[in-house]
Amino acid sequence: MPGNSFRKVYVIPCSGIGKMYGLLGREAVLKTVKELRPDKAATMCLALLVYGDDEARKEINGARCITVDGCPKLCAAKNVEQAGGVVVERVRAVDAFRNHRGVDAGTAAHLTAAGWQIADELAADLAGKVDRWYDASEEK
Repeated sequence: MPGNSFRKVYVIPCSGIGKMYGLLGREAVLKTVKELRPDKAATMCLALLVYGDDEARKEINGARCITVDGCPKLCAAKNVEQAGGVVVERVRAVDAFRNHRGVDAGTAAHLTAAGWQIADELAADLAGKVDRWYDASEEK
């Protein structure tokens, strides 16, 4: 892969500032890369890519990326692609609520217990996606 020196799958959340779905997505990504798949996954601050940080763009160039967006605008997916990352999965945090209709998951600043449960479920789903794409590179 050009640019990056290892084959980890990047899981990159949107900034989602001021939105509960953004917070939930970020927490799910952090759990995925720090606890569930630290040897297979990495993350990066989306703002570095948006503002054109040369080191960040070099690192992400050609890398397999899973983006997690809090809303339908898909800002993370769009910006990762513009920076040269290969978006292999586009995840929307709002879709994690399909089995939790009407649940109070919290606010833009704090998740409720139910919100943390949904974030954990999303993290488990992301871990499975990381495994699939990481293992796919093993086959080559």
